[in-house]
Amino acid sequence: MHTKLKTAEPPAPSLAANPVWRTIKDFIFWSYERGTVQYDIMVTLILIFVFFSPLVISFNDRPVERSPHATGVLVYPDGKGEFIYQVDAKAVAGNDDLAIRTALLQVIEPISGSVQISHYETITDGKSGIVAYKVWVQRE
Repeated sequence: MHTKLKTAEPPAPSLAANPVWRTIKDFIFWSYERGTVQYDIMVTLILIFVFFSPLVISFNDRPVERSPHATGVLVYPDGKGEFIYQVDAKAVAGNDDLAIRTALLQVIEPISGSVQISHYETITDGKSGIVAYKVWVQRE
């Protein structure tokens, strides 16, 4: 009978064998159960990051200033079944009544559908002239 002796080679040293590396690995892979001190430390570190990082890190997330509509149109009811549209004067080109009404309809109809203009007034700022038109409309 021949018996073979097997000699086991010692395993290569592992980084996980070191207690410091094991702790780091356990934190990275979230190996701790709820209610342990290590779990509470990880949660605390995450909360500190979430609440204090915006004070230190500039994320450049400022709100974009936008006008209510691309053409500068405000809509509100007048209480008599009509709607009042306030249209920015830059969106209206024309000098006579017909040209102004046509330009106002071109701005208002894409927003509200088919409407009829009852009347309109100009809004001036006293210095540069007309800044907006206040338009009363009725749905057809």
